[in-house]
Amino acid sequence: MPPAGDEPGRADLKVAANLLHYEQRTGNGRASPDGAGFHINLPHWAAFGPDAAYHIGPLTGMNFLEGAPIFAVEVQSKDDYGPAAECAIAEKRADYFACGTLVVWDVDLLSEDVLKVYRASDPDNPTIYRRGEIAEAEPAVLGWLMAVDDLFG
Repeated sequence: MPPAGDEPGRADLKVAANLLHYEQRTGNGRASPDGAGFHINLPHWAAFGPDAAYHIGPLTGMNFLEGAPIFAVEVQSKDDYGPAAECAIAEKRADYFACGTLVVWDVDLLSEDVLKVYRASDPDNPTIYRRGEIAEAEPAVLGWLMAVDDLFG
């Protein structure tokens, strides 16, 4: 995948920074930015690299984290639009859930429906958040909140 553009990259950073503050406040889990790898075991994938994530598990030093994150964030870039891209995003989300991820955020900075929160417990019915609203990642990151407006600028 090509690197993200300015706005998607900033949104990645803002989610990861917000998750880092949560990690520091709670002393639980590990926030990860874009570029962090998660070793998984699927026939067609060896690792995930979400745009931002939260993981519960042992630290692994210079190696990929083991297992899927409990929360993964995918921010759409300019090439992530159209029917083929939507299908690929849905397949990746299904792979996350198959590996144990509890919640996946699909962030679309160009849509009125900015943020879709998909849960493994009900993957076909996302919760939708728009500008002016406060989003969550329950049950993966308990009590963590982020303003949708913080994804911009």
